[in-house]
Order: sequence, then structure tokens, then C-alpha cells
Amino acid sequence: MTVNEPSLHSSKSEKSTIKPKQTKSWVPTLLIAIAIAYLALVQYIPAINVFVQAFAKGVGPFFANLAKPAFLHAAWLTLLLALISVPINAVFGLCAAWAIARHNFPGKAVVLSIIDLPFSISPVVAGLMIVLLYGRNGWFGPWLQANDIQIIFAFPGMVLATAFVSMPFVAREVIPVLEEFGKDQEEAARTLGANEWQTFWRVTLPSIRWGLLYGLILTNARAMGEFGAVSVVSGNIADKTQSLPLFVEDAYKQYETEAAFSAAVLLALLAVVTLVLKEILERKTRIKDVE
Repeated sequence: MTVNEPSLHSSKSEKSTIKPKQTKSWVPTLLIAIAIAYLALVQYIPAINVFVQAFAKGVGPFFANLAKPAFLHAAWLTLLLALISVPINAVFGLCAAWAIARHNFPGKAVVLSIIDLPFSISPVVAGLMIVLLYGRNGWFGPWLQANDIQIIFAFPGMVLATAFVSMPFVAREVIPVLEEFGKDQEEAARTLGANEWQTFWRVTLPSIRWGLLYGLILTNARAMGEFGAVSVVSGNIADKTQSLPLFVEDAYKQYETEAAFSAAVLLALLAVVTLVLKEILERKTRIKDVE
């Protein structure tokens, strides 16, 4: 009996090491299929259809639509809006991020909520707010009219609307980077004799450059693609106050579908470039965090 005991123990240990066969769950596959189907219906198929419609009659008509004066004026106006609003929001975003991340003051949460306001307010409502301030019957309307200054249905109003809707991106991207970076290196630079400006350019700015660039890319994309607020304050006047998104709507309403889809392709390519740059910056940020 004692001779057979080791064999019994070994057989029991072998049975205990045999693991039950795991059945593969179908839930992840189903969820992935649902996500892909949803994205295809909402994003992929509509985006592909825009390109198909734009090139339905060939490449020649596509470039001919892009050479029309109305399109060129809309594209130039959209570029001007971005060239003005992006630097304004870059300066504002850096100042706001610096004040919020480096100082504690009463009403800090209120300031953060105000910065996030364009995220929660409808762009149409934002445009209406600007009209109620700077319109003919607005708060500043009589003074502006007396001094022959036109804001609404003119380029300045479009700049205000574009700057408002694209305001939060730089600040919201830079604030967490500044908080993660801390104050140690800045304080060390000050103890070595650097002033505030030198500390910012040589210590702070290099540490937040990826977050700043990320915010600038998002700001530019929102500025060039904004429709609602700009449509309210501009009046959508062709060859005068018509940006590229407004041109797409107006051309489609006028049954110039080829011109509308051609302009939409340009905006779609802008979105693609934004996504590519966004991915590059995110990878660089991850590499920096690993280092």
C-alpha cells in the first residue's frame, strides 16, 4: 500500500494542474461590430460620399469649382479669420493657463467655468449674444453707429464670433501641462538670476510646447470650420461676409452641388490634416512622458 501512495499523489497533482478550457466570449466582438457599424453610418459613409460627389464628373470640374471667385473669396476670408483668431486665443490661453495653474485666487472655479462656456453654449446662441451687444439695437449699437463702426454683418463681427467659439482650446490644453510640470524648475531659474520673461521663454515654454501646439491645432480647426456663430453675425453675404462653411451651405441651396461638395472636400482635408497632426503630437507627448 505504501508503494502505491506516490503514484496516487502524482495522479492527483496532474489532475489538479489541468485547467478547464476557457470559452471565448462573443461580447467584445459584438461591441466592436456595433461601434464600427455606428461609425460607418455616422462618419465614414457620409465622408466618402462627399469625395464621390465632388469627383463625380472628374478632376477637371473639381478644380474649376475651386477657381471660382466666390469660392476663392470665401477661402481667403476663412484663412483671415484663422490668422487673426488663433494668435489672439494663443495669447489669451497662455495668460489664462499661467494665472490658473500658478496662482490660487477667489473665483478660480468661476474663471474656469467661463473659459469652458463656448463648449456648452450653442454657437447660434453665441452669435446672438454678439448681435445683442454690437448690433444696431444692442448695448453698444448707438455708440458704434455714431462713430460709423460696423461690427455686425461685417468682418469684425465674424472675428469676434470665431474667437469666442475657439477660445478654450489653448487654455484647456496648457493648464494640465503646467500643473504637471510644477514650479521647481521655474523657481530654480529665478534663484539663478533669470527674470520672469527669461524664465518663461527658456524654462516654461519648452516644457509646454507640445500642449500649446496641440491647442493651436484644435483652435485653428475650430476657427476654420465654424458655421453657427459666424452665420448669425455675418449675414452670409456672398463675396463679402461668406466664409467657407457658409459657402458650402449657400452653394447647396442654390443647387450648385458640385461647388458645395468641392468646398466640403477642402474642409474635410483640413480635418484629416488636423487629425494627423494631433496624432503626431500625442505620440511625441507620450514619448516625452516615458523619457
